[in-house]
Amino acid sequence: MNEVQEKDYFWYYIGIAVIVFAGAIFMVKSSEHDKYASASKAIAEDASNSAYRNDVLHKGGNTK
Repeated sequence: MNEVQEKDYFWYYIGIAVIVFAGAIFMVKSSEHDKYASASKAIAEDASNSAYRNDVLHKGGNTK
């Protein structure tokens, strides 16, 4: 009647999985941020570089 109970590591595994998943999301998000740095710099220099410009041609739904 001498039973040895094994320690249950279920919550440790869940915690490690959450930390790894959050780290992966953070790494992807930070790498995507740098992807658009050159576009935002070009738009800051000249607003006509933006696809969302507000000029006479694009008012009222007109397109090129």
